[in-house]
Amino acid sequence: MPMLASFLKRRPNFCWEPRKSATVSCHLLQCWSSTLTNESITNAVITRLRTTSALDDHDVQAVRSLPVVVKHYQPGQAIVRDGDRPAECCLIAKGFCVRSKTTSNGRRQILSIHIPGEIPDLQSLHLNVLDHDLITLTECTLGFISHVFLREITRRRPNVAEIFWRDTLIDAAMFRDWIVNVGQRPAPSRLAHIIVELRERLKVIGQVSGARFEMPLTQEQIGEAMGITPVHVNRIVKQLRDDNVLELHRGSVTVIDEQKLLELADFDGLYLHQRPSL
Repeated sequence: MPMLASFLKRRPNFCWEPRKSATVSCHLLQCWSSTLTNESITNAVITRLRTTSALDDHDVQAVRSLPVVVKHYQPGQAIVRDGDRPAECCLIAKGFCVRSKTTSNGRRQILSIHIPGEIPDLQSLHLNVLDHDLITLTECTLGFISHVFLREITRRRPNVAEIFWRDTLIDAAMFRDWIVNVGQRPAPSRLAHIIVELRERLKVIGQVSGARFEMPLTQEQIGEAMGITPVHVNRIVKQLRDDNVLELHRGSVTVIDEQKLLELADFDGLYLHQRPSL
């Protein structure tokens, strides 16, 4: 078992769980390469970047030419940890991830939710040591792109460099709004704002169907994003359901009254900069 612990420490993309048998054995789930093409992996990021920035055909081709190593992660796995020195960035092709920080006494604050088409650790291209955790919420397919290739494309294609720079600025704008949301809005409005923001971002990549969309957070995780206890979250969810605003059920949201939701959220989507002119 000490040898296994040492192995898992060196290979964080493996996870294990004991089998129910008389002799303890280990089941290893390896993150494997996929047969997915670069084009299928980069489609979501290109769709999203076209919404926020002006890409020409040469820019699109350059992004699609980036070598991508595809790996599959289980829910709750760390992609990178606070203090790591990553040599690559990850592009979310499928699934949801969160950024978070944990205090010395073990309390976690979720800082942002990330969806397909996003590169949530793009800042690691210029910040050598990561200052937060990036964790999977669901099963995820991730495309890893070496910093070497990202630096090469940004030097060769200045417009791509500007697009990635703008993407990090939009990311920072979202952080600012999350700070205001957690610090100044009452809890029901806080949750409504998170829900509306996530919906607007999912719309861009075609993952909203009518009044329903995916939001795969437990009540504990919602509490970590809002800075409140799971018990408080439970009361708010019940209140929103009783007020016929929305329904949260098994990782999805169904909007019941659009107008009530928008009024409660106090939402102004400018900070998402979902047009190149913004």
